[in-house]
Formats: sequence, C-alpha cells, structure tokens
Amino acid sequence: MSLADNIKIIREKQGLLQKEVANHIGVDKSTYSKIEKGGREVTVAELQKLTKLFNLTTDAILNYDENLIPKEVVIEDKTIIEQMQLLEELDEEDKNIVFKMIDKMLTSKKFKDFFAKNVSSL
Repeated sequence: MSLADNIKIIREKQGLLQKEVANHIGVDKSTYSKIEKGGREVTVAELQKLTKLFNLTTDAILNYDENLIPKEVVIEDKTIIEQMQLLEELDEEDKNIVFKMIDKMLTSKKFKDFFAKNVSSL
C-alpha cells in the first residue's frame, strides 16, 4: 500500500472526516483529498502533524499494518483468569488505582447492604 492509502485507512478507522484532518495539518479539503488520492505528496511538517493527530509514529503511518496496531481491550468478555492476567500487565501505579477503585466500590456495597438490612428491620 502507498502512504496515501495508509493515511486514508487510518483516518477512516479513527472516524475522522477529511475536513478535520485537513484543518489539523493546515491545508484545505481539496488539497487533503489530493493527498489521499496520491496526487500530492505529504510534506514532512504535515506528516509530523498527522503523527500527533493519529497518535501514531511516522514509521507506523508509513508502514501501516492494522494487525500491528493494538486493538481496544474489553475486559468484560474475558474469563476471571484472563481479567487478572490483563490487570497484571498494568504498571504498578495503574494497578494501585484500579485496586483502590475496587476497594471503594466494595466498601460502598457493604455499607449499602448493611444500611438496607438494618433499616428494614426497624
């Protein structure tokens, strides 16, 4: 695939309009359209702006392969063991945040359960 093809595919996968990308890199929509069709080369400055917009490296854009880009992880459809393995992949700070959130939710649940049980008996 060409750079023009890669840019178009990435833009579409990220749900961006041509106009949005054109504005971000500082060209009009018709000029951007030419870029995607291969009728105009991308300047280095434009490519640098694309890396920021797409949150990809220059190399990832030039050699785009959608199979190499990490996909969104959805933990809900995983088994408990898979969920724990995914949590183990987090760095320590992120793990601590996740566990603090779980602690807070469990504590809130215990208080709600306690309150519901004791208020209902009055």
